Amino acid sequence: MVILFSLLSQYFLTINNILSIVQQSAINLVIALGMSFVISTGGIDLSVGAIVALTSVIMANLINNYGIPILAGILIAFLVGLIAGAVNGFFVGVVGLQPFIVTLASVTYLRGLALVYTSGRPIYGLSDNFTKLFAGYIGIVPVMVIWALAATVVCIFLMRKTRFGEYTLAIGGNEEASRLCGINVIKIKIYIYMLSGFMSALGGMMLAARLDAAEPASGSSYELDAIAAVVLGGTSMSGGKVNMIGCVVGALILSMLANGLTLLNIQTYYQQVATGLVILLAVILDKRRTQ
Repeated sequence: MVILFSLLSQYFLTINNILSIVQQSAINLVIALGMSFVISTGGIDLSVGAIVALTSVIMANLINNYGIPILAGILIAFLVGLIAGAVNGFFVGVVGLQPFIVTLASVTYLRGLALVYTSGRPIYGLSDNFTKLFAGYIGIVPVMVIWALAATVVCIFLMRKTRFGEYTLAIGGNEEASRLCGINVIKIKIYIYMLSGFMSALGGMMLAARLDAAEPASGSSYELDAIAAVVLGGTSMSGGKVNMIGCVVGALILSMLANGLTLLNIQTYYQQVATGLVILLAVILDKRRTQ
């Protein structure tokens, strides 16, 4: 892709465009990191985009319309993300429902809550301090990229150096064997979906800061992009295997694809077709790897 777009567009390998690609991938990467934990257990979380929307509008409304301090508004948004994830984890782990069905239902009611909370209207004009915190620059480096790198380091540490990560992979490999070995499968699943909700909330803060607005309809396709990034990166959809560094590469591939097609003046509709084909390719590659 790098070679192809470099040959077709003289602007592709410029510093500004490379920074733009990295910045575009940051939000998807943050959400995909949380998704990696879910998928590595054999589950899936379709509610991440709705959590992005709900947490961002709650934060924006509290800060803009109620005068709550920025830090307090951000913390409340993260709390909402954790609660939304905990609800998903409860129905998956305790009640025993299929993750696909649970999170599909969550998409509807969380998106509905975001629309009800704002009466369907976007919230514009966020605080300058807030936008600088999540979408500012340190020199030429976007702060958004720093947040994404920090999240990557934390997630790699959790997966490789903690019992939580070890138990996550064990559950994905064989849930029943993990339970017989004494792993509290229910608790770990709840924690995993809470982590996904937290990372989605972080993505919501980054998106709102970048747009300087919070929209209840935002994040509508983020779950698909996150799943594609995770699977492209080498994490198995059947669980038991995860690749965090590959997740970074997967997010960059998707951003590179969108950026390159835009530079070539390809219509958005065709970009959606290309993204869909990439997702299909990711699933095919995953099936071949598992075979």
